[in-house]
Amino acid sequence: MRFRWVFFDAGETLVHPAPSFPELFATIVTREGFPRDAADVQRGAGIVSEAFGRAADRHTLWTTTPEGSQRFWNDVYGSFLEVLEIPDGDGLPATLYREFTDLGNYAAFDDIAEVLAELRARGILLGLISNFEPWLDDLLERLGLRDVFDVRVISGNEGIEKPDPAIFRLALERAGLAAEEAAHVGDMPALDVDPSAAVGMFPVLIDRRARHTDFEGPGARIASMTELLDVLEASS
Repeated sequence: MRFRWVFFDAGETLVHPAPSFPELFATIVTREGFPRDAADVQRGAGIVSEAFGRAADRHTLWTTTPEGSQRFWNDVYGSFLEVLEIPDGDGLPATLYREFTDLGNYAAFDDIAEVLAELRARGILLGLISNFEPWLDDLLERLGLRDVFDVRVISGNEGIEKPDPAIFRLALERAGLAAEEAAHVGDMPALDVDPSAAVGMFPVLIDRRARHTDFEGPGARIASMTELLDVLEASS
């Protein structure tokens, strides 16, 4: 295999709200007196990715301060509440923010442990490049994943957010390797695939929820992390 390193995004690539974003959201608003189910929340499926896109277009560094993070997510939760026809008064967005920043409400995907272990067994070093608040480090430690990654570049710590190519170059610099020796795995074409390809890395789109079935590259698309080893071997 030509890759010396494989980098990963975090949210919806390695870790996720448990049992899922729609289910957790529905549980919270139901508890607060507005009964909804996960299917109702799913109607707003594009809201989060659209918010990420707007932040990138406006160069909004939403992960770098607690105030910026809460403002960003309050807007996202407000959009979901609008779709669900739930009033956003009485501090409900703040309640959602508190619950979605609770480490206990997150889990690792079931398909990552074996793949990460196999990559390390083959002598491949692992890295992390994520748009996430600084508390991601604590979450990874809680899930037993922090020390799996030899390099961790978290936007909230670095003051750089994807899709800025600088965050990928920073990770490569810390790893001490050329871009063509590294692959990057993430769930968003605009934030993970396009900018990593632009700096010369091999991008892999993980599309667990079949949102990008028309994906044509660059790089490769997988539906489960269990496909990653074969894809990396085939690209060597």
